[in-house]
Amino acid sequence: MASVLEDPTLERHFKGHKDAVICADFSPNNKQLATGSADRTLMVWNLNPKARSFRYVGHKDIITGVQFSPDGDLVASSSRDKTVRLWTPSIKGESTVFKAHTATVRSVGFSHDGQRLVTASDDKSVKVWSVHRQRFIFSLNQHTNWVRCARFSPDGRLIASCGDDRTVRLWDTSTRQCINTFTDYGGSATFVDFNSSGTCIASSGADNTLKIWDIRTNKLIQHYQVHSAAVNCFSFHPSGNYLISGSSDSTVKILDLLEGRLIYTLHGHKGPVLAVVFSRGGDLFASAGSDSQVLMWKTNFDSMNFREVLSRHRQRVSPDPPPHLTDIYPRTPHLHSSQNGAVEINPTVADTQSPEPRVVEWQLDKTAELKRKGHHDLVCSLYCPRDSSRVSLPPSHRHASISAVTRVTQELLEPESCYTSGSAAVWGLYQRSGRDLGSVILQPNSPPPPAPLVERSQGYAVAWREAQLKIY
Repeated sequence: MASVLEDPTLERHFKGHKDAVICADFSPNNKQLATGSADRTLMVWNLNPKARSFRYVGHKDIITGVQFSPDGDLVASSSRDKTVRLWTPSIKGESTVFKAHTATVRSVGFSHDGQRLVTASDDKSVKVWSVHRQRFIFSLNQHTNWVRCARFSPDGRLIASCGDDRTVRLWDTSTRQCINTFTDYGGSATFVDFNSSGTCIASSGADNTLKIWDIRTNKLIQHYQVHSAAVNCFSFHPSGNYLISGSSDSTVKILDLLEGRLIYTLHGHKGPVLAVVFSRGGDLFASAGSDSQVLMWKTNFDSMNFREVLSRHRQRVSPDPPPHLTDIYPRTPHLHSSQNGAVEINPTVADTQSPEPRVVEWQLDKTAELKRKGHHDLVCSLYCPRDSSRVSLPPSHRHASISAVTRVTQELLEPESCYTSGSAAVWGLYQRSGRDLGSVILQPNSPPPPAPLVERSQGYAVAWREAQLKIY
């Protein structure tokens, strides 16, 4: 382990949302990042710059929460439209809708076995759902105001919740009773979560504070006031040694929980930071905010590979127990302030922006049929000449399309309406009135390819010559 911490660095800048980004989560295999936005869309970004990313449309209002299932096969999202959706993060983009809340659903989270979901809502309730049965199981109803967040403990036996009634509540899932209430808040409790060992919970508040409680002794063991505005979110590092937090003061703070101090302040967002999350391995973390930006950072400061350490422990006859926050000095819950020489990092976001990823956009109607922007008849496939990749649509979805567009228009030149990568053009193939037609979609100012390209699929063909549309 290095004796000196390495500073975190900004790795990538994801661009695609049109409004504030409210929530984020990494996939378990560390290959994707899901984000939900006030623009009502769910984005699933592939961390491989050459792979396509996906935009899913289905919610009718702001998306407030998002989380991958433990196996990575599903993505759950919550929304102000009072629903929860379970998405398949693939080209099909299919989703299942869960309805039981009567007001905005503020958060959604999987149990660690992936069998259940827990949701928090402005209807003052916390609800638990069966993932495979796709139905509501039971409700927890002792909050007296909006519930902002709810999370399962690692073993699934407990649920922690917090809300605008200025309380953090701990629930027993077997008895469905509230077993403890923490009330030391000067404002709304905005976010809550368990550490990886399940011995402690942390909570953030609109009173600019972060608090860590030992749920075995029901005592406050650490109290941080390092932000100058409300703390909206936080995330534990998988090792349990660090915590990152996002605030309305536009900064991301990194805390060393073993030493009980602030070690980094990260700048880069131009407004409130609404979401922060570590990857499952802890080597990356993401931040997102009201400026529509999604920033991905390389951790660096945790130079010890905690997975390697755990592996070594398993090989020993009597492994040491994992460290607990109660073992940390000082043990008294005194206030930790930001006046301790923390490192300030202010990256130039524009200089680190990655190429805009290729985005495939799907919209689901009531019959769950796929809809692709830009065509008005049969869509058979999508083709990208840059890497020769092609997506063929199944027969059941070839009739799905939207507006009548037969030429390149200003609407089609918007990047959000295209499946594109850099200067590459993409076209869909469709048939109308017995003729094979092609529609070319270009990004603004993109140069033509070096030679005429022809893509044939199931008897349909289209060619592009100097941006001229050919009819065969």
